[in-house]
Formats: sequence, C-alpha cells, structure tokens
Amino acid sequence: MATTPDGGRPDEWARHWQYPGVPGLDLLRARYVRHAFSRHSHEGYVLGAVRRGIEDVVMPEGTIRARPGTVVMINPEVPHSAHAGVPEGWSYATLYPSAGLVAAIAEEETSLRGTVAFGETIVDDESTARLISAVHRAAEEGNALAADSLLRVAVARLLRRHGRSLPQRAPRSAGARTAAAAREALLDRMAAPPTLEQLARELGTSPFALLRAFKAAYGMPPHTWLTNARVRAARRLLESGTAPGEAAVVVGFTDQPHLNRHFTRIVGVPPGAYQRERARTYKTGGAGRP
Repeated sequence: MATTPDGGRPDEWARHWQYPGVPGLDLLRARYVRHAFSRHSHEGYVLGAVRRGIEDVVMPEGTIRARPGTVVMINPEVPHSAHAGVPEGWSYATLYPSAGLVAAIAEEETSLRGTVAFGETIVDDESTARLISAVHRAAEEGNALAADSLLRVAVARLLRRHGRSLPQRAPRSAGARTAAAAREALLDRMAAPPTLEQLARELGTSPFALLRAFKAAYGMPPHTWLTNARVRAARRLLESGTAPGEAAVVVGFTDQPHLNRHFTRIVGVPPGAYQRERARTYKTGGAGRP
C-alpha cells in the first residue's frame, strides 16, 4: 500500500518497506513534488534511481542533480538532504542495503577489503538504474530469487566500477574526541538532552568550539544530528510494535505530531505507514504505484 507523505497530497505517494526475501534491505519507491528531505544520514548505503523528473540531492560537497538514467550512491553516515529539482517533482526507486550486506557482496565479488565505500556520488548508468527498479518489481511480485539476484548484480557492478576501500582510521584529534563524547552524551540523554552550553561545560570546552568540532566530525550541528538519531530510535521502536505516540515520547519528541513531522522529512513516509508496512506479510504486487 502506498501512502501520501503527509497523508493528504494525492499527487505524492510513497512506499517504504522491507521484503523478507532479501534480508538487510529496505526499499523506497515514491513520487514527491513538494516534499523535501531534511538533512540526515543513514546507517547503511543508499542506491537511488530516478525514473521521472529531477531530484536535487544536497551533499557535503555540493548539490547533485539526479535525472533518469543516473544512479545516486551515498555511503553510510554521510549527511545529505533532497528536494525536487523541477516543479513537477521526481519519482524514483531507492535501495537501502545494510553495511553488512554490501560488505558481503564486496568480499565475494570484488577485490575490495575492509570498509568499502563508493568513490562517486552520482554516475550515468542507465542499465544499473533499470536494475534498481527491477529489484523493486521483483520484490513487489514476491519473487525472492529474482530480487536477491538482481540486487547482488547491481551492487557488485557498482562496487567494481566505483567502489574503494577506506583507509584505516587515523588517531582521533582532540576535537574529534570531544565530538564523539558529545555524541555519546546525546545518545544517553536523548529524551532530555542538555543545552549546547551545558554540554560544552561538561566536556570542558566552549559552545562554539563544540559546535565546530561536532560539525567537522558528523557533518551536522548537534541539534540536527539529535533529530536524526531520534528518528532512527523511533524506527526501531515502531518495528518492535511500539505505538507511534509512545515512541515519540520515548525518543524525546514532544508528541506524535512532532514525531510525524520529523520522521516524514527524514524517512519519506509517516511513522504510522512505516509501521504498517513492517507488520505486513508480502506476497504479491499491487501495493505500490506505477
């Protein structure tokens, strides 16, 4: 079942779901016009193929224009946002393979070792874009063999052409250590976080020094990062069956409308629709839109 992102725009629809036949994969197929994704990041990878229109994706290095025939590749924890690049918006198919799934494909099918990443954010690759859409079609038809096969072919192809192994991490600087400590403090006190001044004082630094260190480490200021972390935590609660209103309070949002607004702007669908998809048993197609 597809849903409108805000529950009431008939020209926009989205389906964000998991297909049990391919563990470690989330799927999003949608058409957006006025909807915009706020700045966020993912724990796994993003592989997107626009079918119609143009999506503007705002990356740390600048804005890229995703058109039909291109593939967008975003690595884990890279902050980004997105919005329509033309008045008529865009429709697309996106795959969210987990880090473990991509690592397993890299080890089996490439010479890449260690932590792998895509060296480019967008490439012209119409055949792989079609493969990404084909994974969606196979999953919606309940064809696990085809969905799994097509996904592995697409990921392996992109890794061979554009993948690289990340170098081992250098020792953290003092600023990076401060940012990491701030991150852990925010995770521990997600429902009642300190102010920037309080957090800086606890960590023995100044508010602006902490702000600069955190943005350098995570690509977002602490308050934006915390909203993203709260939505991630809410997703896990929704997947376990927690009601959206209860999940909102647990992760620190004021109420369910507060959760709805931020969840939709990051995930692409409202929390209720997200939870309903997780609770379904997928057998055949007909649940999405063309």
